[in-house]
Amino acid sequence: MVSLATRRCVPRGAARPSQPQVASRSSRNDRDDGTESCRRSDGRAQGQRRGGQAEARRRRCRLQASRIAHAIGPMEARGGVELELFYDAYPRLESEFQAALDESLQPRGPELLYELVGDLGLPRGASVLDLGCGEGKHSLQLAERFGFAVRGIDPVPRHIELAQSAVFAAASANAQLVKLVRFELGSAEAIPLGDASVDLVWCRDVLLHVAALAQAYAECRRVLRDDGRMLVYQSFGTERLEPREADWLWRTMRVVPASTDPARTEAAIAGAGLRVEKRIELRSEWGERAEEDDGGGTRRLLRAARLLRAPERYISRFGQPTYDIMVGDALWHIYRMIGKLSPRVYVLKRLPEAGDN
Repeated sequence: MVSLATRRCVPRGAARPSQPQVASRSSRNDRDDGTESCRRSDGRAQGQRRGGQAEARRRRCRLQASRIAHAIGPMEARGGVELELFYDAYPRLESEFQAALDESLQPRGPELLYELVGDLGLPRGASVLDLGCGEGKHSLQLAERFGFAVRGIDPVPRHIELAQSAVFAAASANAQLVKLVRFELGSAEAIPLGDASVDLVWCRDVLLHVAALAQAYAECRRVLRDDGRMLVYQSFGTERLEPREADWLWRTMRVVPASTDPARTEAAIAGAGLRVEKRIELRSEWGERAEEDDGGGTRRLLRAARLLRAPERYISRFGQPTYDIMVGDALWHIYRMIGKLSPRVYVLKRLPEAGDN
């Protein structure tokens, strides 16, 4: 019988010889030599195929490694990621690296803003504007901590109602708050206060909703007294935030895209006659602080996962607009943790105009 190896050596489409009844020793040797030759040829082909398959696997692994590296930044800036790093060097460093990552970097939290106010050395009774006061939380804190007379303004009537209710509730423990804190409707572009009437403007997470940024900063300078200060906390988009992500997030959270540009913000500051005394890049610090203190970052990640996995569960109960806002709020904090958003704090000083005495 003709061997399988011999069959593979017969050219495709060629007529196969009839099987002989009796074969001579010479013909058997010739056939055996041919079979062995084909076996060697077939072995080389199989080796080449195995080598090609191995190289294809290596290429796939390198591609996967490249994709992982791309997620943390351009490969060119890091010299690439080799397969050996994942299967040789990395396992030896993994435990030590993870232990290092579990060490706190001592992140600052929201308390930083009050520390900066304290550093200004303003006296009790100093006049403070809480620009975009929301429900009044920060206005109350400024009055309770420092004894400031605080005027909170906000363009949303519901916020003013809630803020006033918060004052009366807090007054049960501190009756002075009713005298120290007041709220009224107003906007950053048209502050309802007189010229040179306040010592400090407090503005937290507000100006990213304002389109007329230059006008808002000019209004803040107008109401500040000589050597008055303005404290601004605001988040900005970074190069890690993809255009599609930014478009959805800004639209959902009612953010003015141009007002998330640090260069435009600082141009508006300078143009208004304010000088940057301090510029503090916070990046992920507040998120890290919340996670280390009470696991707040993990809760937001869990909420985002639930919102994205079962949208109809929440849309049917709360409606699409509320659902979108909750997704946006959860993603806002996650993006801040992974560097797509970066908060910044400014301490600004009012500069005198040329005609000022």
